[in-house]
Amino acid sequence: MRRPVGKKGNRSIVWSSTLAAFSFWVSPAVAGPSFVNWENAHVHPLDVTPNESLLLAVNTPDNRLEVFDLSTGAVVPIASVSVGLDPVSVRARTNTEAWVVNHISDSVSVVDLTTMNVVVSIPTDDEPADVVFAGSPQRAFVSCSQANTVLVIDPADPTAAPVRILIEGEDPRAMAVNADGSEVYVAIFESGNRTTILGGGSVMGGGFPPNVVNDAAGPYAGVNPPPNDGPNFNPPQGDFDGDGSAGEPAPPQVGLIVRKDGNDQWMDDNGGDWTEFVSGAQADASGRLPGWDLVDHDVAIIDTASLSVTYATGLMNICMALAVNPGNDEVTVVGTEATNEIRFEPVLTGRFLRVHLGRVDPTGPTTTAVSDLNTHLTYTTAIPFVPIPQIDRDRSIGDPRGIVWNSPGTRGYVTGMGSNNVIVIDAAGNRAGVTPTIEVGEGPTGVVLDEGGERLYVLNKFASTISVIDTASETELLPRVSFHDPSLAAIKSGRKHAYDTHRNSGLGQIACVSCHVDTRMDRLAWDLGSPSGSMKSFNQNCAPLNNCQDWHPMKGPMTTQTFQDIIGKEPHHWRGDRNGLEEFDGAFAGLQGDDGPLPPVDMQEFEDFLATIHFPPNPFRNFDNSLPTNLPLPGHFSDGRFSGGGGLDSGDPLPNGDGVAGLLAYRTQGLDGVQCVTCHTLPTGLGADGTFLGPFQPIPPGPNGERHHAIVSVDGSTNVSMKIPHLRNQYEKVGFDTTQLGNTAGFGLLHDGSVDSIARFVSEPVFNVQNDQQVADLVAFMLAFSGSDLPLGSPNNPLEPPGPSSRDTHAAVGWQTTLVDAGSPLPGQLALIGDMIALADTGVVGMVVKGVQGGEVRGYAYIGGGQFQSDRASEVVAAAALQA
Repeated sequence: MRRPVGKKGNRSIVWSSTLAAFSFWVSPAVAGPSFVNWENAHVHPLDVTPNESLLLAVNTPDNRLEVFDLSTGAVVPIASVSVGLDPVSVRARTNTEAWVVNHISDSVSVVDLTTMNVVVSIPTDDEPADVVFAGSPQRAFVSCSQANTVLVIDPADPTAAPVRILIEGEDPRAMAVNADGSEVYVAIFESGNRTTILGGGSVMGGGFPPNVVNDAAGPYAGVNPPPNDGPNFNPPQGDFDGDGSAGEPAPPQVGLIVRKDGNDQWMDDNGGDWTEFVSGAQADASGRLPGWDLVDHDVAIIDTASLSVTYATGLMNICMALAVNPGNDEVTVVGTEATNEIRFEPVLTGRFLRVHLGRVDPTGPTTTAVSDLNTHLTYTTAIPFVPIPQIDRDRSIGDPRGIVWNSPGTRGYVTGMGSNNVIVIDAAGNRAGVTPTIEVGEGPTGVVLDEGGERLYVLNKFASTISVIDTASETELLPRVSFHDPSLAAIKSGRKHAYDTHRNSGLGQIACVSCHVDTRMDRLAWDLGSPSGSMKSFNQNCAPLNNCQDWHPMKGPMTTQTFQDIIGKEPHHWRGDRNGLEEFDGAFAGLQGDDGPLPPVDMQEFEDFLATIHFPPNPFRNFDNSLPTNLPLPGHFSDGRFSGGGGLDSGDPLPNGDGVAGLLAYRTQGLDGVQCVTCHTLPTGLGADGTFLGPFQPIPPGPNGERHHAIVSVDGSTNVSMKIPHLRNQYEKVGFDTTQLGNTAGFGLLHDGSVDSIARFVSEPVFNVQNDQQVADLVAFMLAFSGSDLPLGSPNNPLEPPGPSSRDTHAAVGWQTTLVDAGSPLPGQLALIGDMIALADTGVVGMVVKGVQGGEVRGYAYIGGGQFQSDRASEVVAAAALQA
């Protein structure tokens, strides 16, 4: 399902081509933190020029391209070129030209490698990820991950409007090209694994989804929760409340995850066949259409002549990197595969994810094979889980982010960002190294092979270093080559607790980010309850009445939540059953299978790291961060609620939405005398951190500084006590819509992902929406929710209480243009720079200018009043003079 491209995707293209070119861009406000961490992932961060004389590396935290000379056999730094914000990929188009993809700036910076400056800034759709060059005549192909598009750009005329190819899949990122340039391959990062959710826990009359798990015609005759081990539960149900009595609190009725197998049957983890209720004649019992399906597209294959697209399927659910094996022309993909259809934490401990290599014959396309890159792991199903010795964990590879082949295709090299190593494989994916792994720096991502020089170059993202490996001996040559990293100390010290698979898991292949991928989401739901667990007494802030219930250990499926801006937004989890991050220390053993909980000092480092992560600019906001008033909504459809009254039928596209009108409805319409904003406060959507009777009184923080944002007892779920969730990443949760036959995601909204779309959610009968236009307006507002700048509540207004602040980013941050000559600018270019200056004058953003002047790299920061402070302490330059 295609997401709207957003305002950033509609900018006019700007460019430059002389030594005097200066790049202007909007930066985060100078009054904010000294470093803003979006924690964006590398895609193709390392490359060499065709003549192998220069090594190119993106410096993501410092917004630069680092250039190294290889001509002497050593890695010698020779230039550091300012590009856009958060560069994640680089490709050398020629020996003298490199293209750098800037994820936050939504741009590609074209760098002249002779003068070492940006000569062209090409705007893209939202969150570009990679670029390759292919076809005859040659064109550039740019993947845009958030927009689900690939842009086709003529390198000889980058100012021309690009051709836009729609990708049927969520988050296209890494790219590769076949030998003759006739095909481009795009790995779809959040490709899914053919799992989806069936409803079973709703208590909302007439609401969505239907409780099909409770259906007497189902595989378990309506028993909910169903058993997972024949007629029994594994582990067996225990004494939930610990009183030793026979009468135990009944588990809540919940949804159920099913997975489509190789025979196109939708099966649960106990062999129950739900096909008839998912895609068959009784699909309406689960709220679907007969023939409903998940497309499971893993690799998009683009014909560079016709620009037609076909897809390879059946590989893995997170496709992280890909390369073409020159020996057999197979497209090889590395990534991870989740087993989220399997229920209960004790069954999943330490073994809920595999690291895979997928091989695709693109001529079909057909999947040749999928193999586990950790063949030494057996994933035993014994309960309790027993960790393997550390020496064996250290053989594992985790979080693979790069792959490269030698020219015969007999040896491949794969980097493990989470395991801090490189493994050598043969053409079939078997380990083929002299030793099990080659240890490198922290967070290896990009990898480049120099066969003639018998050197492998690896970019270590977290350490900001380059490792050089002798491929003959398969040993690292020390010392590593470092470059400047302005990241905060909290990031450098705490990041390992999120990513390091050897340090924090019992088999060495998983970490927190195995599900919270890149500190975000895997777009899946997991049932991590336990039949042998214990009740937990409710101890939080309950709204609207003090009738929340204790938490049951059999909680049902819940979607993975993002780590972005969670510190200070306690309690945690969908149910709010964790007071603060400290209560997750046991998850390192209980879920990841490590030897024990993470020590308190490490948990503090982990928390300090998470506290740095911000939401990126919202792609649906206007340049000044205002809400859109006429937003096209491709991929969003009516649920048919108003069909009888002249509205759109179920499955019809929604009209354009007015986000300002949506905000008004959000603040004035709701249910039973309260508004949406009464519970979902602005600007985050979280519940208030205060009492709900009379004037709102803040609740004092807990002993570890944790907050007490409200938990609601009336959310329509039989998990009665549920935290009021934030709404800032709703635009990341599209792709599931049961009014459509083809879906790119199997989980949507609500705690278990069972409400398929934003339109469906705001159209639920409990809400007082009036027509499909108001639905469209609310959808537009939900898509543009993050970005703050929203009306704040008041402690004296019981219908609009105060909410917590938000770590998000102004929509203008990253906007970039490169000016050649103020006397002959492109249409609108000086006006854009004027808008940047005017916005910076308000103090909500900053502004930076970079370029080469008189042969020197220069930088300027806007200080207000039309003045720029240069990188010389005594030099202040007026805007007009700088542009000239």
